[in-house]
Amino acid sequence: MDFIHPLANEYAAQYSNATPAYLKEVYETTLATQPHAHMQSSWTQGGFLSLISKLLQPKYILELGTFSGFSAMCLAEGLVHDGQLHTLELREPDGINAQNNINHSPHKDKIKIHVGDAGETLQHLTAPWDIVFIDADKVNYAKYYQMIFPHVKTNGLIIADNVLFHGEVFNETLKGKNAKAIHAFNEMIMLDQLADTVLLTVRDGLSLIRKK
Repeated sequence: MDFIHPLANEYAAQYSNATPAYLKEVYETTLATQPHAHMQSSWTQGGFLSLISKLLQPKYILELGTFSGFSAMCLAEGLVHDGQLHTLELREPDGINAQNNINHSPHKDKIKIHVGDAGETLQHLTAPWDIVFIDADKVNYAKYYQMIFPHVKTNGLIIADNVLFHGEVFNETLKGKNAKAIHAFNEMIMLDQLADTVLLTVRDGLSLIRKK
């Protein structure tokens, strides 16, 4: 389901300049050549991630779901000089493609790709996270949140993508494991007394979660 009129998306992209210009080739090549290009953050969403990172000036960023590396490079824009971004990708071909894209970015020495099962990798990543971006397998959003939350700094930010899941969460009777999992995740974070949450109707839904 497309929640935003295509002309609104075009207008927003035209009048937004926070997305790094050097990423245009990565973004457009992915759209033109990747069969699952819809998994990539939109151009304007990339700008949103970049701007949030610049505002917070994080030292440690965690991303779940690398795909093309576009969102990782957007988030890396705000890293302090000795900052690090760790991004987790299940599929090796996507990890290789993302690494190639990242190698041509000014942040190549700050971004580390971990290929493999995110649940296993997270057991070994315990940095005090300033920003976390969750955009991985939907059925495990709640699990990842619970694993990550203890390692997020006070006032740290968790961003969860696809929290409207193509509009399927609107249905009175939820169908499909992904829609059910996302709805359960949305309920869980809304009730979390240790966090402040706002769900934005940006693209396919974006939740901003601040650890108190």
